[in-house]
Amino acid sequence: MLHINNLTYYIEGRPILENATAGIPTGHKVGLVGRNGSGKTTLLRLVLNEISPDDGEIQTPRTARIGTVAQEAPGGDETLIEVVLAADLERAALLAEADHAADPDRISEIQLRLIDIDAHSAPARAAGILAGLGFDEAAQNRPCHEFSGGWRMRVALAAALFAAPEILLLDEPTNYLDLEGALWLENFIRRYPHTVLIVSHDRDLLNRSVSSILHLNNGQLKLYTGGYDRFEKQRREEQRNQLKLKKKQDDDRRHIQAFVDRFRAQANKARQAQSRLKVLERMKPIAAEIDNQVPPFHFEGPEKVLANPLIRIEEATIGYEPDNPVLRDINLRIDVDDRIALLGENGNGKSTFAKFIAGRLEPFHGARLASKKMQIGFFAQHQLDELNPKRSAYDHLSDLMEDATIAQKRARLGAIGFGADKADTRAENLSGGEKARLLFALAAFYAPHLFILDEPTNHLDVDSRESLIRAINDYQGAVILISHDRHLIQACADRLWIVRDGAVTAYDGDLESYGEECLRQRGLRANGRQDETSAASQPAAKPKLNRADQRRRAAEARARMAPRQKQAQKLENEVERHTKRIAQIDNRLADGTIFENDPGRAGELSLERKQLERERETAENEWLKILEELER
Repeated sequence: MLHINNLTYYIEGRPILENATAGIPTGHKVGLVGRNGSGKTTLLRLVLNEISPDDGEIQTPRTARIGTVAQEAPGGDETLIEVVLAADLERAALLAEADHAADPDRISEIQLRLIDIDAHSAPARAAGILAGLGFDEAAQNRPCHEFSGGWRMRVALAAALFAAPEILLLDEPTNYLDLEGALWLENFIRRYPHTVLIVSHDRDLLNRSVSSILHLNNGQLKLYTGGYDRFEKQRREEQRNQLKLKKKQDDDRRHIQAFVDRFRAQANKARQAQSRLKVLERMKPIAAEIDNQVPPFHFEGPEKVLANPLIRIEEATIGYEPDNPVLRDINLRIDVDDRIALLGENGNGKSTFAKFIAGRLEPFHGARLASKKMQIGFFAQHQLDELNPKRSAYDHLSDLMEDATIAQKRARLGAIGFGADKADTRAENLSGGEKARLLFALAAFYAPHLFILDEPTNHLDVDSRESLIRAINDYQGAVILISHDRHLIQACADRLWIVRDGAVTAYDGDLESYGEECLRQRGLRANGRQDETSAASQPAAKPKLNRADQRRRAAEARARMAPRQKQAQKLENEVERHTKRIAQIDNRLADGTIFENDPGRAGELSLERKQLERERETAENEWLKILEELER
């Protein structure tokens, strides 16, 4: 069992963990969640003993091995399979010793131990893990230095999985993976025989692969049973109950304080006033545990809608070398209301196709036909490194708002989540999520007709991802999505295109059927068992709607959502107005003199407050009901 006992850790005087305590049973799969910057990676480093706590301790079984993904990707001359096999240190040491051992007894011990650890099957197991993460047999026998950094990080992940430590720590492992690799990893974790503690913002992975959620919030840890959806439901219920308790306590405190302020100077009431003061002192304040709202995303749609098709592609062949094209004979069209997700393994050409759609890549043959008036927004993860590290968010946005006043620029920054504390921070000092937020704003600045999003969620926590989904669904333009986040695709896309075998074609199935197909190809069924059947023996797919019907239904759904979204915004504004007015009344009533100088007015304010509370509760309940409806 992994015990975290009264753990405290400070960074520059700020408590990241403060008397945090939790226990993870042996063999459990646990998702570690919390807002960006809450200290999740710090906790993993403490468990790995890379840093030492300021107080408290972490206890693990004495013989348990703790493993994680190496921070530096392998890049030498060793082949991928050699790197992965070397991760089993005991096997590697035994094999090395067996090469020169002379003592018959020791040779016997070595061979028996190799049998115990199933060493003979190691190459097959290592090859299976590499295949699951997207490396075919030819790639497995190539040296590491021939691969890019992202692919080499997959090798590091494969090595960590192959080593099979008793406690496996993973920090956002799907950031290196495509959708197909993420599906395979989800199944691998579910079947893993030991303890797993995984930091992830992938909602599907946290729902399907873990049995518990460990929540890190305000320096404290709390373990919840079940996946992420169940955790979120329990968390909201706790917050509602805590708010009710806090409201009751606040009402009691105000009532007692008003009595004390009114009668403490009267001799016949002074004793009672002093008694009530002691009651106040003994009251332990109840904190309102409400998560801070993430700044919303907002993508302005085009002012003028263009005619269909937005883009038409005819017999296009594209790539970077004329003699070695990446994609051939593309014949597709994109309409003004399309929401398209691109499927296909990394390396098949999804990003190349996205660049072509954006007009950043000319075809070798064929044509890309589009209106000259069309504006395209393009977001890609690699652009995070293209931000000028010495310039702030204000500087970057100012380049696009040369004629605007300082106040207008500041207002625009505030609307995208960069207040006074962040607007002037250099890009090099922003978090990954903050850089991504800035890039979204820059990409969508000119209200594009088409928004291309290439892995937009890598640096966003779960709440920010939900905010992004709302923004995409509110956006009145076409969208092209490349993402390993299935929740994002299912919530936003109504068409699927697949990029593979040098072609881009419409995919007739849904995301679930595609996932099952990927797992079969990589030797697993969706339930995690080894697949012993061929694709030919699978049941026929259910009939699907044609693409025109899919687009029509998606457009109708967005149209139905619009009035409810406006109503939700109206209710949210009403809740905020009532909350501000209640705070004003509370401040007025907190001044005890009003009960002596103007008791009539005090009574009016009290009645007004009760009415506002009732109206706020009604509006809040209706607001939450609409939000749940929109989410469904």
